[in-house]
Amino acid sequence: MLIAMIDMLAGVFLRYVMTQLTARFDLPRVDFFWVEEVGEYALSWMTFIGAALGIPRGTHFAVHLLIDRFPASVRRWVLGAHYATIAAFGLVVAVFGWQVAELNSQSVSPALGLNLRWIYLSAVVGGVLMSVYSLVALRNAWRGHAPGFGVVEDV
Repeated sequence: MLIAMIDMLAGVFLRYVMTQLTARFDLPRVDFFWVEEVGEYALSWMTFIGAALGIPRGTHFAVHLLIDRFPASVRRWVLGAHYATIAAFGLVVAVFGWQVAELNSQSVSPALGLNLRWIYLSAVVGGVLMSVYSLVALRNAWRGHAPGFGVVEDV
């Protein structure tokens, strides 16, 4: 997140301050073509890692109003299906992310010259983390403690 913030600040500074200074004093032009690519890389990695970190915190979409009305046994099964689905989705994202990373492993970004595999590996890392965190949440939900839902069993 810090990289994205610094990249954004650098882009704004270079665009609105340095271009004015170089134009006014007839100085050599300052190139800032790399700002967009750094922002794209940072956004990709933050998105997938953030999606994975939302699972143990219980911040993903859930209809608490409906789920909280279920009996404890039904709630346990619903949460189990919920986390199993997220784990399966994470595996799908990881597998297809790996395939896309391999397809683009010979390509490089135009501004930074970095291998494009790095941007697509964010999907692989995020998918694996989603699956691992979902399986841990599935185990916890089955034991009676689901993140974001509190205790599954009726007290």
